[in-house]
Amino acid sequence: MSNIKIHVFHTGEVCVAPDLPFGGDNSNAIKASGVFGKKEDRLWLPVSAYLIEHPKGKFLVDTGWAREMSPNGEFDKKAQIKSLGSVMLYEVNQGRIAPGKCIDEQLAAMGIKDSDLDAVLLTHLDCDHANGLPQVKGAKKLLVAADEVKFATKLTNRVRYYKKWWKDIPLTEFDWNDNQGPVGKSYDLLGDGSIELINIPGHADGLFAVKVKNDEGKFVLLFSDGGYARKSWEQMITSGIAADKALQKQSLQWIREQSLDPDCVESLANHDPDIQPHVIEL
Repeated sequence: MSNIKIHVFHTGEVCVAPDLPFGGDNSNAIKASGVFGKKEDRLWLPVSAYLIEHPKGKFLVDTGWAREMSPNGEFDKKAQIKSLGSVMLYEVNQGRIAPGKCIDEQLAAMGIKDSDLDAVLLTHLDCDHANGLPQVKGAKKLLVAADEVKFATKLTNRVRYYKKWWKDIPLTEFDWNDNQGPVGKSYDLLGDGSIELINIPGHADGLFAVKVKNDEGKFVLLFSDGGYARKSWEQMITSGIAADKALQKQSLQWIREQSLDPDCVESLANHDPDIQPHVIEL
């Protein structure tokens, strides 16, 4: 495939305890929540989304924050609690999004409507990835792994996920149809290997990375929350939010191997503070 472009957007910021992104193997959900931590130690990290312009269509990866949680472009506690549907989620993830930075606003500035999107690819259903779904619900398809929907609707995950984010939105669940990745589960989106959705479980059961590859074998890896920054795979730092720590480490090791591959053009985490919005051409 030639003429593939990947637009890297920042769709607001999220404020979290340091243990959430970079807690490592000795972290746990309590530490990651930051409930008992110092507010001054919290980190503001970008919330990314990506537009893949491909000869076979336009594909959006994740949605970022919804405008309703930051209606005036500023941090708004009351609006965020209402949007997230949970005081606990607010305590864990404070967010803000400046005017013009919601994903639909940035797409509109490029002359792109949600109905122009051939698919929205939801790497998983955590709030900072799926909260903006209503803003792009007119896309032709909204794809999420069936494993992730099953995981997100477990009784034990009620605090982490809020069904309202995707309620009344016609999500299309898919089953893995290929065998790439750390656990041999992936989904060949277009049937030609140019966009592969690769299961990287651990943070969430249905979490996937997006591998975009051209005819020469050069590729870009968008590894979502498989790690929170480049240093995650360089130093093998797991995050504090883990459904399965062993699988999380296995997935992170695979991300490391892919990132060090000579054919890897860029390898991007969703929340890396060192990554600025830019355009990648393959």
